[in-house]
Amino acid sequence: MMDSHLLILVLAIVLDMLVGDPDWIWRKVPHPVVWFGQVISTLDRYLNRIRDNRQTRKKFGVLAVFIMLTIAMLVGVLFSYIFGHLGVIGFAIEIVIVAILIAQKSMSDHIKNIITPLSSGDIEGARYAVSMIVGRQTSEMSASDVTRSSIESLAENFSDGVVAPVFWYALLGLPGILMYKMLNTADSMIGHKTVEYEDFGWASAKLDDLANWLPARLSALLIAVAALISIGPKSFKDAIWTVLNNASLHRSPNAGWPETAMAGALGIVLSGPRSYGDKVTHEPYLNPTGRLELTYLDLEKSCKLFWLSCILEAVFIVVILTVSV
Repeated sequence: MMDSHLLILVLAIVLDMLVGDPDWIWRKVPHPVVWFGQVISTLDRYLNRIRDNRQTRKKFGVLAVFIMLTIAMLVGVLFSYIFGHLGVIGFAIEIVIVAILIAQKSMSDHIKNIITPLSSGDIEGARYAVSMIVGRQTSEMSASDVTRSSIESLAENFSDGVVAPVFWYALLGLPGILMYKMLNTADSMIGHKTVEYEDFGWASAKLDDLANWLPARLSALLIAVAALISIGPKSFKDAIWTVLNNASLHRSPNAGWPETAMAGALGIVLSGPRSYGDKVTHEPYLNPTGRLELTYLDLEKSCKLFWLSCILEAVFIVVILTVSV
């Protein structure tokens, strides 16, 4: 059972590396994340009532998370049962579903869409491309700002878009990965510190932090090892040092780990001041002794580290699979 489970995971990772998320498919049918979003939006509409006091809204937020995770778990259990009785067909369908829920090639494609205009000096094109993957204001970004925000998104996505889904599928199968993706989607939709969501989205934000705690730290280690292989011992040492000394400076308890690993490995500065609409937040610099001015070449290097880290993760699972045979 475990051998089959891990084999599905390895094949799903490879399938996502090769195919990713073709746009033509999702123009015809909704992506699973869209379904997750519909569930969350429905719960938000009926349970998040402005007229309620803060304590009540927080309780309803807990209830909403319980409902959405229960739905994801039951769907995962049902699918696992059905696929288990379909033989090779069920095996293949599960591979496809897991591959869809891992974001390796799709993120890499986004980064390539940023590198292309950056490398040709098309700053407007680069700003538009980066606006597809970040929530901050991009209209005034310099080429260095675009590069920095892209690398930050790439590093964070490696944790919550690649390592975390793989981790939860390895641990709990389809119910695990579906519950994680539901929770991660909820955090992105309602886990904000705004008047509307500070209380209702509290539970989803806290649980998402918990679900990503170990994957974020594994992500940092994978990036550091990738740096050791592709760049050298000093890059590995710098990545580890930066993680240990700067990860806690990040406003997120998890995102700082892969971001500082990437910053240290490449010898660059990440984070710092950024704009969200009319609001400027002054985040601390990560790896402040690194190089501040960045170019598209740094983005290319980060993308190579990202891919090598993905490959290392797959190799690790293959080793576990081989040992368990």
